Amino acid sequence: MNVEIIDEPLTLDIYGFSGIAVNKDYTGTAFRLMDRMWKIVKANNIKNKGLNIWIYEKGHSVFAGVELTGIPAQDNALEQKRITLVKYAHYKHIGPYNLIKQAGQNMTAELTNKGYDTILPYIEIYGHWTNDETKLETELLMSLQ
Repeated sequence: MNVEIIDEPLTLDIYGFSGIAVNKDYTGTAFRLMDRMWKIVKANNIKNKGLNIWIYEKGHSVFAGVELTGIPAQDNALEQKRITLVKYAHYKHIGPYNLIKQAGQNMTAELTNKGYDTILPYIEIYGHWTNDETKLETELLMSLQ
């Protein structure tokens, strides 16, 4: 596993929706939030980078959004979230989405073995869709203490 430690701050400005993962259903919650966000983005023709970004935070909170390339209308109902990671670990998962959870667990184990403490938020940035699931790319970003 090629986990990269990055000491330069990363700031993301994301627009979407937040919610609580009831019964720890993070994936189901994030999909519902993402679908709601895309309906508004498409209906309002809001220019964006097209990459889904899921942020996992304390209290079982999940935020699903997208980075915009233009200035959003004030009345589009999207929530804005600005998040900065000061120090973080980066890993690019290539393969099926159903293996992301295992990749995240492997990443956490490797970081722990190297003496790093991971903290929330944890971020997944989904690359552009392809029908060949062996080529799907997802960036995993873990905040480090």
